[in-house]
Amino acid sequence: MGFLNCMMDEINQRVKFMQSQDYYFYLQPIEAMDGAWVTVGGRQMLMFASYSYLGLLGHPKINAAAQEAIERYGTGTHGVRILAGTLPLHEQLERAIAQFKHTDDAIVYSSGYVTNLTTVAALVGRNDVVLSDKLNHASIVDGCLLSHAKFVRFRHNDMDDLERRLQQAGDAARLVVTDAVFSMDGDIINLPELSRLCREYGVTLMVDEAHSVGVLGQTGQGIEEHFGLEDAIDLKMGTLSKTIPSVGGYIAGDKEVINYLKHHSRAFVFSAALPPAQVAAAQAALEVMQAEPERVQALQRNVEHFLTGLRTRGFDTLNSATPIVPIICGSDERAYQMARLCQERDIFVLPVVSPAVPPNMARLRANVMSSHTPEDIDRALDVFAEAGKTMGLVT
Repeated sequence: MGFLNCMMDEINQRVKFMQSQDYYFYLQPIEAMDGAWVTVGGRQMLMFASYSYLGLLGHPKINAAAQEAIERYGTGTHGVRILAGTLPLHEQLERAIAQFKHTDDAIVYSSGYVTNLTTVAALVGRNDVVLSDKLNHASIVDGCLLSHAKFVRFRHNDMDDLERRLQQAGDAARLVVTDAVFSMDGDIINLPELSRLCREYGVTLMVDEAHSVGVLGQTGQGIEEHFGLEDAIDLKMGTLSKTIPSVGGYIAGDKEVINYLKHHSRAFVFSAALPPAQVAAAQAALEVMQAEPERVQALQRNVEHFLTGLRTRGFDTLNSATPIVPIICGSDERAYQMARLCQERDIFVLPVVSPAVPPNMARLRANVMSSHTPEDIDRALDVFAEAGKTMGLVT
């Protein structure tokens, strides 16, 4: 208990210090939502921290589907999917995901985090090798650790380093797993070269598309559409809680692999099924996304507008090319101060600090949505610029 108490005390002391300095911006309840605007503490604020990239939260067709599912099936399920918890809705959603991702089949889990955790752990084990980009999401890292396979990290988006690691792995069973869009930096994995290497070395490739579905590609189908590739990924992971306004995660892939996961992955076998309303909402969201491609186009225009505006004003946004836009501040304290200045002017944006990002790489992580108007983006740019000048980040 000594180590646990020490860690608990350290975290609690850090939170108390942040609160004492008016630096604590987390866990703020969102009281109401109206497009890109939210109500927080009774104040109207322009949202730049949401994953609702296509602005589908509250869409009438999605809400109606959820309500209809509750009327028909109630608010929950009878338990785990493999026993009494499967509804026709679950099967319909999995078929819809498989069709959307151009695969044989799909499996749905209770959260995106659990999807990565259980899938990686089910696919590799002792004497195997799992290779992971150094900036992958924590859920991928935790899945690699849980698997007990040899865990090898390659330098971020460095395909030469990955090839060296593949050569070192020899003849062991190997899995390469990576984010499509990296959740802290907003950059995109080099899928053409990554896929080529995996094919050359006979390695299974799993890609987490949590932040690329609805974001990349002309119609929002994701990273393969973005690069003009087909069947470049063996296992396509995604979430149902970002662009798609529900909850859960999925793996789409070969029918035999999906069948294996449905009978072996612990988070499917031992976790309660997704509730009917959330399943119906996810399927309706997929339909809306495909029926309203103008949302994807609006998002991509907004991303270009926002990134160009920040870079013109002198901000460091790393290599972001997506709605996830890091505004580099340097020290943790500078990021907190920037967040406070922006929130005081009704821009809801949050700081990301160490250890979530490397020391002296603290940032505001601003998220763009299709529901932002050009005027919204210009207003936010003005606020960021004024705060940046105050903090000495830009001139």
